[in-house]
Amino acid sequence: MAEKTVIRKATIGGRSFVLRNRDVMRALRNVEPEPIMSHYVVVGLRRFPPKQVISAVTGLDRADFTTHHARRTLMRLGFLAGRHGAMSRASDANAQQAPSASAPAPERLADRLRPLVGQWVAIKDGDVIHAAESAQALVGWLGRHGQHADSVFRVPDDELAATGLAPL
Repeated sequence: MAEKTVIRKATIGGRSFVLRNRDVMRALRNVEPEPIMSHYVVVGLRRFPPKQVISAVTGLDRADFTTHHARRTLMRLGFLAGRHGAMSRASDANAQQAPSASAPAPERLADRLRPLVGQWVAIKDGDVIHAAESAQALVGWLGRHGQHADSVFRVPDDELAATGLAPL
């Protein structure tokens, strides 16, 4: 089924724009996500800083708008948004309260790795900070952005590769 196109008028940095979710996805198709400092939006299974996305789509300088304005604009276009580390803080708070049937289950790292099968990933504080096709590209990105990872590995292609068992 084709994904629905969402169109929104937005005023950002004092300028008016007509934004489409498919134009955002197209503009970021070949763009490497920058490191997530706090907030992020998910575009095409990758997490981007909201200001990077709005700047890439509109051409505006990042000083012309706030992260919250960028995040809100992208959410209105249908993109998921979150905050780095919010899951672990929410999990700590929920551990002290009785479980609620309506509370969403925390997203597991394994679930976030599933779309990255075959790629090299860098993990920091239990979160994927970047994924690349090769170890060299991943280490290069980490170096260019001054990032450090707790672990770097290739996401296995299947259960057999993940367990390390030899075929019979």
